[in-house]
Amino acid sequence: MKKNWNFASYNLLSLFSPPIGQEYWHCDMKRGFIKARKRDPQVKALLEQDTTPQAIGLLAQQGVYEFHNDPLMLYRKDAIEKISATISLSQQSEIVQKRVRKVLENYYDNPILFGKKIIQLNRGDEGFPEPISINYDNYQFNLYAAIDCIFKEPDGTIHILDFKTGKSDFDRRQAYIYLLAAKYLYPNDQSVASFYNLETGVSSDAITATSNQLKAMLKQLIKISKKHQSQLKYYWRNKQEFNQIFPPNPGLPCRYCPFNSLCEFSTIEVSA
Repeated sequence: MKKNWNFASYNLLSLFSPPIGQEYWHCDMKRGFIKARKRDPQVKALLEQDTTPQAIGLLAQQGVYEFHNDPLMLYRKDAIEKISATISLSQQSEIVQKRVRKVLENYYDNPILFGKKIIQLNRGDEGFPEPISINYDNYQFNLYAAIDCIFKEPDGTIHILDFKTGKSDFDRRQAYIYLLAAKYLYPNDQSVASFYNLETGVSSDAITATSNQLKAMLKQLIKISKKHQSQLKYYWRNKQEFNQIFPPNPGLPCRYCPFNSLCEFSTIEVSA
């Protein structure tokens, strides 16, 4: 069977178009490193290293998973210590340990999934989810939706919950992508999506989407999928034009870019 290289996901969408208010930090060259040059040895090495925010997010999600992996964990007085050992928290940096431990304490005090009819709860390190094959207007692509948690409300509604850490605002576009995925995964059920920040305890309202909103999101995903594949094919034939295909946005964003040591346009001096 011929492999379908056309794909879309929230990650790809965010690399093309940042959330409202984050435009200043957007850099197309970062997408170029992640998607076009990911097999370059130096780029690959950087991609295999979790940044501090990535480590916190992953370990926080693993912690939530472990709270529910053992039905008695939420009743144990030593639950936080047990889970910290299970996820090897002591091997992380001091800032990661401090923030993830706070997540574990918060969740132990307020286990928001307790008593829920959980359909799916991911640990966060399962790798790419099984793609959803979509064929729309003679264009076929794979939709990847990395969903943290799915549970069923008492009225039968499918509730998709996405965990967050840090200070970033919730991006409604991500909820629409999850709801689009739910349309294919649970075609006979009503669905809602929401966000919950494991560090701050802030949750969003339950988000729904009309058929027109889902269709608009579907068309947007197809648009970026086509453009992404077109740019990749052009890059593979014209690698010397990397910075024209994926233009940089040098400045303060370089300070937080994982590729600033490789990027010739970075404004941050990297010591040898």
